[in-house]
Amino acid sequence: MTLTPATLTRAAGLAAVAGGLLFIAVQIKHPLLDAPFTTTTEYAVRESAKIFMTVLSLIGITGIYLRQVRQAGVLGLIGYLLLAVGYLTMMSVQVIGVFILPDLAAGQPGYVNDILAVATSDTPIGDVSGFHTLSTVGITYIAGGVIFGIALFRANVLARWAAVLMSVGAVATVATFQLPELTQRLFAVPAGVALVGLGFSLWREQRTAATRSLPTPAGSRLEPADAK
Repeated sequence: MTLTPATLTRAAGLAAVAGGLLFIAVQIKHPLLDAPFTTTTEYAVRESAKIFMTVLSLIGITGIYLRQVRQAGVLGLIGYLLLAVGYLTMMSVQVIGVFILPDLAAGQPGYVNDILAVATSDTPIGDVSGFHTLSTVGITYIAGGVIFGIALFRANVLARWAAVLMSVGAVATVATFQLPELTQRLFAVPAGVALVGLGFSLWREQRTAATRSLPTPAGSRLEPADAK
């Protein structure tokens, strides 16, 4: 298969769809996070899925941005960069969760619980040092989601309802900081749906454009000379 810009763009659209679906799936029946849970197989599967989600979502928003880089303008660039940093931060947190926290859970359960508290926007009892700073950087995900959604809506290239939902979902995330952990997870659904909508819109648009650009077979059109 020949790799073309259109092929890569369609692949980015599918990556966004997959990332959005994973974002929604990992929230379903998610148990409360605590030190004992980090040693379970379910925890390892869920957190690993979140790593894949961040990678796929990052690929997806990159393709979404590049498709409308001129229409999105400076606002789109700012939103994309902030959102990309947010996903990279999220991925870093998940990598720590998968490869470090389970090993600490038995000997330092209090520290692990404090890490998990910060990760879910709760207040830790002890000091988590640099992890708190890393978690704070994650605010770029919210700011980037709002700005990027506005830029995509203004660009009017892909599904505008999904662009609006991306901004609304990011704003709603701010309100969840004071809500219980399990309730917070419900607010991740709009962000996932927005990513699915934008990714599908990108994939469909590129597929339609590719279909229209297919050359007409030489023998499929009857020439006047052939009709004689």
